[in-house]
Amino acid sequence: MSSLSFMSSLLENILYFQAGLGVLANIFLLVFYIFIILGHRPKPMDLISCQLTFVHIMMFLAGENFWLANIFESLNVENDFKCKATFYTKRVMRGLSICITCLLSVFQAVMISHRNSLLAKFKHKLKIYMINALFYIWTFNLSLSSNLIFYVGGFTNMSQTKQLKVTKSCSLIPMNYIIRGLILIVISSRDMFLVGVMLTTSTYMVIILCRHQRQCKHLHSTSHLRASPEKRATQTILLLVVFFVIMYWVDFIISSTSILLWMYDPVIMIVQKLVVNAYPAITPFVQISSDTRVIRVVKNWHS
Repeated sequence: MSSLSFMSSLLENILYFQAGLGVLANIFLLVFYIFIILGHRPKPMDLISCQLTFVHIMMFLAGENFWLANIFESLNVENDFKCKATFYTKRVMRGLSICITCLLSVFQAVMISHRNSLLAKFKHKLKIYMINALFYIWTFNLSLSSNLIFYVGGFTNMSQTKQLKVTKSCSLIPMNYIIRGLILIVISSRDMFLVGVMLTTSTYMVIILCRHQRQCKHLHSTSHLRASPEKRATQTILLLVVFFVIMYWVDFIISSTSILLWMYDPVIMIVQKLVVNAYPAITPFVQISSDTRVIRVVKNWHS
């Protein structure tokens, strides 16, 4: 029992460190994107990246025993409302994270597509499509997660009500198998579709990059072999997509098993949170290291 408690405490400390590091990196990146969008000529993908960064900050802030929960406690807000608000925010932000990552992958595939390809006709109206897509994504996710508000509340007595404890103070209210299955099917269908789109666009981008590499080697030009900004951006998005898909499947297996078996294990839940937070924590560092504009700003500040 003591070793289990030590393991749980160690994982919680790692979780806090991960969340703190992720919030700081995402805030830095968000400020940078706002500065670029308002004051300079932004790249087409900057608006999507800015939205993704904001979503990741909110994912961390909505975490248990984090700032959003502490704000509710300082305002003496009822535990039931606190649970509903934080749970709803986390679910919405998780859905937005996968949707916006998918959008980033799709639009980058359009950006690097050949002028004679089918996707090339969307290039000239890319900004309009981007704004419309972001509007529909936010509306869809805010609506989809609203039904979950009715099935989450403050934890009371698990032995009597058979609630599924999901945090220290929050739990899912028992629901019949039909409703539970429908919610799981709808959310899983959305996620499977988006993961499928990401894998398809990623494959398309890999094919284009390989074709471009062969052409450069055929021309024997060392200047062409140097990575262009478009190629760097594409490689960054491919890396993010692959990492997201891996973390998604690990999270999906853990959460689906817990809901279907109606089982709560504190150590497993902390591991799941570490998996869920891995993508928003790593993403800003990948973007910062691959964006020459950010590196230039950091160097200027340092000097």
